[in-house]
Amino acid sequence: MILENKITETIIGCAIKVHKELGPGLLESAYQECLFYELQKAGLKVEKEKPLPLIYEEVKLNCGYRVDLMVEDRIIVELKSVEELTDIHLAQVLTYLKIADCKLGLLINFNVTQLTKGLKRVINKYY
Repeated sequence: MILENKITETIIGCAIKVHKELGPGLLESAYQECLFYELQKAGLKVEKEKPLPLIYEEVKLNCGYRVDLMVEDRIIVELKSVEELTDIHLAQVLTYLKIADCKLGLLINFNVTQLTKGLKRVINKYY
């Protein structure tokens, strides 16, 4: 978990930098592109709109969902630009973690005055 903590620290630092520059009120896609850039600049392996396959019994969807950002093949970052985060946003990240077999995710809402108020660390307890 030490590696995950170091990676999430870098992700959060990059997200704060983007938020300080851009402020709240933009579309999620703008924050995604800028955070993607900052994470790459920080030397992290990051994939944008990474497809997640979904398997249900004998049904297989090669691209059931798309994760906003997958960092270092182990941390899912789901971005929002909404008035407030709700239980459904949290459930979405938990489902992504389960499907991707990942332990840790970050849910980040950029539509806040202070980014730390729009940040949730999400742990997959079934990992």
